[in-house]
Amino acid sequence: METGLPADETQVRLQGKGSAMAVSWVLGVGALASRNSIFTIGDYYYKLFPDYHPDRVLTLVYQTLALSAMILFTYKESKINTRRRNMSGYILFFLTTLALVLLDLITSGKGGTRNYIVICVFVAAFGVADAHVQGGMVGDLSLMCPEFVQSFFGGMAASGALTSALRLITKAAFEKSDSGLRKGAIMFLAISTLLELVCIYLYAYVFPNLPVVKYYRTKAALEGSKTVSSDLVAAGIQTNASEQDVLKPRESLCKKELLFQNIDYAVEIFLIFLLSLSIFPGFLYENTGKHHWGSWYPLVLIAVFNLWDLIGRYIPLKNSIKMESRKGLLLATLSRFLLVPAFHFTGKYGNPGLMLFLVLFLGLSNGYLTVCVMTVAPRGYKGPEQNALGNLLVLCLLGGIFAGVSLDWLWLLD
Repeated sequence: METGLPADETQVRLQGKGSAMAVSWVLGVGALASRNSIFTIGDYYYKLFPDYHPDRVLTLVYQTLALSAMILFTYKESKINTRRRNMSGYILFFLTTLALVLLDLITSGKGGTRNYIVICVFVAAFGVADAHVQGGMVGDLSLMCPEFVQSFFGGMAASGALTSALRLITKAAFEKSDSGLRKGAIMFLAISTLLELVCIYLYAYVFPNLPVVKYYRTKAALEGSKTVSSDLVAAGIQTNASEQDVLKPRESLCKKELLFQNIDYAVEIFLIFLLSLSIFPGFLYENTGKHHWGSWYPLVLIAVFNLWDLIGRYIPLKNSIKMESRKGLLLATLSRFLLVPAFHFTGKYGNPGLMLFLVLFLGLSNGYLTVCVMTVAPRGYKGPEQNALGNLLVLCLLGGIFAGVSLDWLWLLD
C-alpha cells in the first residue's frame, strides 16, 4: 500500500471528518464518564460515609494519581505507543467501574472504613486511566485538526451534563423508594461500564479506519512521529518511508522549548482548572449556606455547572466569537478569580439565585476558555510537536485540577 500522502489532500481530509468528530465526542464522554459518575452520586457516598468528606477526598485521590501518571507519560510521550496507551486507559476505566458495581452488590451498600478505602483505591485507578486516555487522546487529536480536539473536549463536558441529568431523573424516580440513592448509584455505574465498553470498540476498530484519521496519522509519521505506528498498522497502512522521506520536526523544539514558547497557554490552562476545581464540586456540596432546597440543591448546582461547561465548549465553533488573542485569553483567565470572593459572600449569606448565576458563569467560562486554549496552541507545529504540546497542556490541566482540589479544603476554614 502506498505510504505517501494522497495527491488530493483536501478531498481525503474531508472523508469521514464528521464521523471522526462524532467518535471523538463519544470517546470524550467515555474519558470522564466513570469519574463523573463517582462525583455525581456524591450524595449517596455522603450518606454512607458522612464523616469522610467523600467528594473532597475522592477528588484529591483521583487527581493525585492522574497527575503522577501524567508526569511520567509526558516525559516519555515520544516513545509511547499511543494506541496501546489509549486502549489500556479505556479498558482500565471499564474494569474499575465494573468493580465498583460488584463491590456495592457484594457489600449490600454498607459503609465503613474498609469499604471506603477500597473505593478510594478504585478511584485512584480512575486517575491512572485518566492520564492514559486524556493525555493520549489530546496528543493524538492535536496532530489532526482543531475540530477533533473540540469534539473530544465537548464530549468530556457532555459526560458531566448527561450524568447530572440522569442523576436528577434517578433521584426523582427513586426518592420515595427504599434504598433509592443506592439504586440510582448502581444504575449510574452500570451505564458508565457499558459506555466504556463502547469506547473500547470505537477506538480499536472504528476510529483508526476513518480516511481522515489515516491521512493525519500518515502525515505525522512522515514528519517523524513514532507514536502513531501501531494505529497505522491497525488501519492496514505499512509505513516504509526511508530516512530522507521523513520530514523530521525542528530538532531545537524539545519539550522544554515547546513549553517556553507556549508558557502563557500552559499557565492559562493551569489557572482555569485551579479556579474551577477549588469550587467544584466540594464547595457546592458543603459551603453553599442555608437554603430550603434540601438534598436537591448541590445536585442542581452541579447540573448547572456541567450544562454551561458543555455550552461553553461549543461557542468557539463560531470563529467570530472564538478568542484567539494570547493577551485576551490571559486577561480573561485572570479575571475569573473575581469569582472567589463572589462565591464566598454568596455562600455565606445563602442566596440560591445568585449562587446559580455564579455556577453558570463558572461553567460557561471554564468550557469556553479550555477549548480556545487547547485548539489554538498546537497551530503551526508539526505532528510530533503537536502531540508533545498536547500532552504538556494536559499535564498543566491536571496540575491545575490537583491544585484546585487541594485549595478546595481551605473553604472548610471559612
